[in-house]
Amino acid sequence: DVSADSGLGKILRSNSGKLEKIMCANRGEIAVRVFRAGTELGMRTVAIFSEADRLATHRYKADESYCVNVGETPVGAYLGFEHIIATAKQNGVQAIHPGYGFLSENAAFAKRCEEEGLVFIGPRSETITQMGDKVIAKRLAKECGIPLVPGTDNSTTDVEEAKAFAETFGMPLMLKAAFGGGGRGMRVVRTMSELPEAFQRASSEALGAFGNGAMFLERYVEAPRHIEVQILADGEGNVVHLAERDCSVQRRHQKVVELAPAANLDDTLRKTLHDDAVRLLKHNNYRNPGG
Repeated sequence: DVSADSGLGKILRSNSGKLEKIMCANRGEIAVRVFRAGTELGMRTVAIFSEADRLATHRYKADESYCVNVGETPVGAYLGFEHIIATAKQNGVQAIHPGYGFLSENAAFAKRCEEEGLVFIGPRSETITQMGDKVIAKRLAKECGIPLVPGTDNSTTDVEEAKAFAETFGMPLMLKAAFGGGGRGMRVVRTMSELPEAFQRASSEALGAFGNGAMFLERYVEAPRHIEVQILADGEGNVVHLAERDCSVQRRHQKVVELAPAANLDDTLRKTLHDDAVRLLKHNNYRNPGG
């Protein structure tokens, strides 16, 4: 248990008295964890569930539960945020925790929560927009003086622009969905002849997964290490890091396992990663845990 008098305890409980009822707009284990945390802080908890999840464990771990978006697919039920927001307001919910996946990085959902007077337990909607757009995120990093892999300054749906970039910076290239992640809409291109088909396939995949087929291009780094820094920020300019994790073990650009701390990492480089992450999130006035 975290002592109420400790520094961490004070942070955890600083706003708990203002929130009496929270909803988790998610399912499964993450929803159960949110409900447990809310209960420990003296809050009433609310679950949502799809028709397919009517017997799922998470709905029974909350004080209240409501079926949302009847008639939708099992996944679609958790993505229809207008009905989720309406359900929250109808039942006196003050704050919504998105969990991970589903609506957790949906700027429109965060914005609608703000408009309806609901606390979105996560980054501000404008922050999600900025950091979810690789072009904007890269511009912010450049403003902080963080070293970057050469890439396009703007997203594009035009393969001719992709060819022009390739002619300037050479091969191999990495095509990435400009407005998404998780390995979707990504292709490695090693020759100019591969580019048109790879671009079309990646753009189509991005459009289906994220609703936007715009692509971002950068030079492909062979055999890189994928290391993320976990941070905690209060939105008032106070940002700390909670060390790093190595996410290099991947399949189809999707993480399989995360190892913390990262092994065989030079101490100077480790400190640089930590410092750069903190500097970027301060520059962006980030609020929330993140990594």
